[in-house]
Amino acid sequence: MEKIIAGLAVVGIAAGAQAQTINFDSDLPGALPAGWLCGSTGGGASRWSVEAVAKAASPPNVLKQSGSGPFPWCIRQGTSLADGVVEVKFKSLSGREDQAGGVVWRWKDGDNYYVARANALENNIALYYTEGGRRRTIKYVDAPVPGNVWHTLRAEFKASHIRILLDGKAYIELDDGHIAGPGAVGVWTKADSVTIFDDFIYQPAP
Repeated sequence: MEKIIAGLAVVGIAAGAQAQTINFDSDLPGALPAGWLCGSTGGGASRWSVEAVAKAASPPNVLKQSGSGPFPWCIRQGTSLADGVVEVKFKSLSGREDQAGGVVWRWKDGDNYYVARANALENNIALYYTEGGRRRTIKYVDAPVPGNVWHTLRAEFKASHIRILLDGKAYIELDDGHIAGPGAVGVWTKADSVTIFDDFIYQPAP
């Protein structure tokens, strides 16, 4: 059963656990979404805004990043997951340097968090941790990521175990302990990527 509360779909998934889906449809186009904190690791001029898009994954609105910065991020405030799931639908629209869309978890602040991203220019998926403002690679895997197409990127994490899926297929599964404990969840891009996001889902582990 699904219940809609101010644009937030709350869906019971398992006993003692709920998945929450944010579709941005109750937010005002042209503004930041309510309850989100946005910025960019390493500075720059990221530009996050809710936009009306006819071909949104779930019309009418999406969250769009159209500025430029080393690593733009936008975090759902009030979230604190040590173990769980974060998932989003994204579409890479353009970018000369990068065309990336990602998810963030265990976000402590703008300089410390995990991120998994898919890149339409490179046709790959990567898992990173950012510590002290420096992004460090854990693993790259080749994967088809055509641009201007909606994709679903999902990260599952419990203790040190991490599993990354794109469009329902697992590409990365490993153990890493660099960022521990609870943190916020959100979305991420890189450099000059112009990327739109929809149907952001997060769920604590039951």
